Amino acid sequence: MTSPFTLRLGIEHPLVQAPMAGSTPPALVAAVSNAGGLGSLGAGYLEPQAILQQAAQIRALGDAPYAIGLFVLPDEFDADMPAVAKACEQLDALMLREGLDVRTTVPARWAPRFSDQFAALCEARPAAASFAFGVISPAQVRELHRRDICLIGTATTVAEARAWAEGGADAVCVQGAEAGGHRGTFLHRAEDAMIGLFALLPLAVRALRIPVIAAGGIMDGRGMLAAEVLGAAASQLGTAFLTCPESSASAAWKQDLIQAEPHQVTTIRGFSGRAARGLRNRFVEAMPEAAQGLPYPVLNALTAPLRRAAAAAGRGDLLSEWCGQAAGMVRPQPAAELVARLTYEYRLAKRALSS
Repeated sequence: MTSPFTLRLGIEHPLVQAPMAGSTPPALVAAVSNAGGLGSLGAGYLEPQAILQQAAQIRALGDAPYAIGLFVLPDEFDADMPAVAKACEQLDALMLREGLDVRTTVPARWAPRFSDQFAALCEARPAAASFAFGVISPAQVRELHRRDICLIGTATTVAEARAWAEGGADAVCVQGAEAGGHRGTFLHRAEDAMIGLFALLPLAVRALRIPVIAAGGIMDGRGMLAAEVLGAAASQLGTAFLTCPESSASAAWKQDLIQAEPHQVTTIRGFSGRAARGLRNRFVEAMPEAAQGLPYPVLNALTAPLRRAAAAAGRGDLLSEWCGQAAGMVRPQPAAELVARLTYEYRLAKRALSS
């Protein structure tokens, strides 16, 4: 299962565990990496010190290569405070109706400073760094390459994939419309970049001279092989790992994924202010109108108390239950066992294809 991409990273399998911010604790990352894949720490919500602490925890669990994923954002944000006040009022009313004893608060900062997160990532020096929501600066690209950190950009269109390749990326992860969680779109409107993976993947492979990683709806070894046939150097799976015991997704979220129907997966803005894919649940249906106009990360910060309270109360219907289109195919099991199962299925499918 080795390829130039796996050899570059020092991993055994062409398998990347997606950097799902808030759901990828060190135990999950290390388990995937130690099993031969590329575990990824989703650090988009983490302060710099937390990034360094969790990177140290991953290293303490094994010396296998791993990745850190960040969101490319400006360091400072301006918020429409009257709109924020209106959204807080409506979110508080929603929490009151749902019986959650918590209310919104306006944080000192809407999100960690990206430049500080990037500095922490460089200090942690993972094998790879992945980025979504935009292209990093030439100086930041040079810094990663100086430290021999493989740069992986996220793209939802061929134009975005080209932008990353021209910007110095070592590989591009193309995120099909089937992918769960936040859309990585940065050159287009989100609704214009909902391209199915198996249409986007061969187009991107044809357009680029660097490895392309496939992401979106891949849940088993057959899907990994199908992506490889279309030119992918590796497959990135996120939802498949959410129900692993090492994942920090709430118990209610995990249970809802097991029971998910494909038609329940939809594009949502009301939790964070940015298009993301997940289950249509009670919150999505009751989404306050005022909140819908607030951008990321402002709305994401405002809904954080609601999401924490909902998780503590076992209310999956009020959580941001991010997931990909094939969520119902999840198989709850330890991460190392899932990696072994995926690679076995991949080999079995490849053998059947060649017979």
